[in-house]
Amino acid sequence: MTVWQEPRVFVVDDDAAVCDSIAELVESVGLKAEVYGSALEFLDAFRPECPGCVVLDVRMAEMSGLVVQERLNALGATTPVIVLTAHGDVPMAVQAMKAGAVDFLQKPYRDQALLDSINAALSSDASMRKTNASAGGFEQCLALLTEREREVLDHLLAGRTNKQTARALGISPRTAETHRRNLMRKFGVGSATELMSLSASSSGEH
Repeated sequence: MTVWQEPRVFVVDDDAAVCDSIAELVESVGLKAEVYGSALEFLDAFRPECPGCVVLDVRMAEMSGLVVQERLNALGATTPVIVLTAHGDVPMAVQAMKAGAVDFLQKPYRDQALLDSINAALSSDASMRKTNASAGGFEQCLALLTEREREVLDHLLAGRTNKQTARALGISPRTAETHRRNLMRKFGVGSATELMSLSASSSGEH
């Protein structure tokens, strides 16, 4: 597992004591933590391809957590964000949720509550990246198909039988079956149902 494959918990807070406390908590359960004492420091180092989640203080001196979220959204980042807020900052936290944060916790937070949120965020991130990887795999396999196989695939995804496909394309049912078998082998699936599922996870339509 490379450094970019191992999920990280990115802790962004201008309170060094909070950063250290969260990092210690995260590492106590075997997760990796990276701490950033400023929003700009985090944004400079952030890489969208790195799996993980962000634990973000909503109120910081140089840049609010809301602005950090705006910057992440502008980058097209899908990394889940958990917002930490003091009691008086609840309206800001609600705004952060509307901007895509997956959860917000009030300080002082319970350790287990934060860990639960982090674990949920990491699971969500892993699931999303797996789906995106499947989508990328579908596109790569699609590029391997012949023009006729692409035509047969369109009919297969539309739920048509070999006979219906053959009639539409002006070929024999046996030839249609051969093309279907070959394209399914290229996609690495054993059934039309699997192929439809893979297609749905890529973009929903082909």
